[in-house]
Amino acid sequence: MDGALRRTLNLARPDDIYNAVVDAHKGLSDEQCRVFDARLILLLVNHIGDEDVIREALKEAAVP
Repeated sequence: MDGALRRTLNLARPDDIYNAVVDAHKGLSDEQCRVFDARLILLLVNHIGDEDVIREALKEAAVP
């Protein structure tokens, strides 16, 4: 696939970011986790701001 979605690593310290996301969920109920995830997704989608990239990512992330 040769779309606009970047698929190569683009973080200097990906493990730190992963751990920060996991830590942000600590102490939250399942419902609070879902709300947090939805808010985070919407914030990041807005930051990306490119509808083609977002749609490509949605297709890529879909469970087969």
